[in-house]
Amino acid sequence: MKLKKSQGRLPGKRKEHKKKPVNPALLTPEQQAFLEKEEKIDKINDRMNRPIIGFAYICAFIVIGMMAYIVHFMVVDSDEVIANSANPRLDSYAENVNRGNIKTSDGKVVATGDTDNRQYPYDNLFAHVVGYSKYTKAGIERIGNYHLTESHCNILERLVNTLREEKNEGDTVVSTVNYELQKTAYDALGGADGAVVVMEPDTGKILAMVSKPDFNPNKIDAVWEEANSENSTSSVLLNRASQGLYAPGSTFKVLTTLAYMRQYPGKYDEYSYNCASENAVFNSVSVHCYGRKTHGQEDLASALANSCNQAYADIGTKLDLDEWRDMLESFLFNKSLPYMDASADSKFYLDGKSNSGYVPQTAFGQGDTLITPLHNAMIMSTIANGGLMMKPYLIDSIESYKGTRIKKFSPSSYDTLMTSKEVETLTGYMRKVVTEGTAAAYFEGAPYEAAGKTGTAEYAQGEHDLSWFVGFSNVDNPDVVVSIVIEESDVNGVKASAAARKIFDSYYENGLDK
Repeated sequence: MKLKKSQGRLPGKRKEHKKKPVNPALLTPEQQAFLEKEEKIDKINDRMNRPIIGFAYICAFIVIGMMAYIVHFMVVDSDEVIANSANPRLDSYAENVNRGNIKTSDGKVVATGDTDNRQYPYDNLFAHVVGYSKYTKAGIERIGNYHLTESHCNILERLVNTLREEKNEGDTVVSTVNYELQKTAYDALGGADGAVVVMEPDTGKILAMVSKPDFNPNKIDAVWEEANSENSTSSVLLNRASQGLYAPGSTFKVLTTLAYMRQYPGKYDEYSYNCASENAVFNSVSVHCYGRKTHGQEDLASALANSCNQAYADIGTKLDLDEWRDMLESFLFNKSLPYMDASADSKFYLDGKSNSGYVPQTAFGQGDTLITPLHNAMIMSTIANGGLMMKPYLIDSIESYKGTRIKKFSPSSYDTLMTSKEVETLTGYMRKVVTEGTAAAYFEGAPYEAAGKTGTAEYAQGEHDLSWFVGFSNVDNPDVVVSIVIEESDVNGVKASAAARKIFDSYYENGLDK
């Protein structure tokens, strides 16, 4: 018996028929009209479906974006939000937990006791960096608030404490701050007002942070009342290291140098200026060097080493202002710093529309430019770290009250802001500042090689001077960065370069480079 063709196919398989194109010549007018109508309906349906499809894509994008934000929040931002002193959840934690201790990296307990009876064994020494736990909270007491009110007691202890109606012991925050460097920095300022920041350039760890005038956090009730009383002029609660805005003075010449190098690649090493008279005019502005000195013929390196205002006023007139501003904003001027505690935004105002008369003084760090000591330390750390800016941080780890490590915080980078060639060139220039320039007298005989920049800036309508030093030690493999500003140095006689020498010496004498 012969099989039919349909019986010879495999089960489940169907013969596919290709749709043959219709020859319009074979269609009647009615059939052609019908097909044209169908084509129009298909086009209309396509147009109607497009916004629906587009809306579906938008909805999908929003859902994906929300999921990404939730993941980012949990991984990056959650600790900061939870630790915020305004978070009411932390009050409920404090009801069941005795606030934990705060220690230095070398084991000194600098804050202990519960919130209602908080004790600071070293009085004023850690006032701003450790902060206080009442009122709005500040310093490590604020950024470590969540961890200080969390407890990792074991289950048995928790059970016993619950039965006794006693609180659990809170975790200990181990800071990045080193006791010896903090004390050295504090003593180096003496009775002068100002600020010191000491950082590890390759990690962002803050090793010391001092601000004066200071206060005793053991007496925070009286300090708070005085600072917030009517007509009070007290600024003791202001952390000048991270919140104080100062004219950068000649420390800004490092960034002006970098701007010139970028705008004149291959030619900046040919720069020459003859500082031959006490005064010179640039863009109708008269400029003189500090102490009305004349420096003679200078290249770019010697202009920085001698801190020649006239040379930098000349350089400023050669810069494209928009490019200059863009470069500075990449270094976080006019932006918030990637730092968890309170900090002010450094300011740079010039752009292509600015009056040219503002350029000369701005180029050597006067004018309206403002910077915080912390920001200046971050810029110097970027150079010391091969062009990579690290995010500064104050908490190294979290321990249970028995000393078991619960969490370790790792360094985090912000961005690569300089090339290795730029770093090498600027480091060489700043090394000359210390060996033969304005800081040479302060570092004579140092057993380490330092690089840096001094600065003097007038403020209070020219009545007083700020003294600055920014720099780092061990230029081949930088160990530590300092940023120091001293107010009224013309009156108190305290110089930032002298303070920097003491801090660098302390770092090596205490074996912190090992």
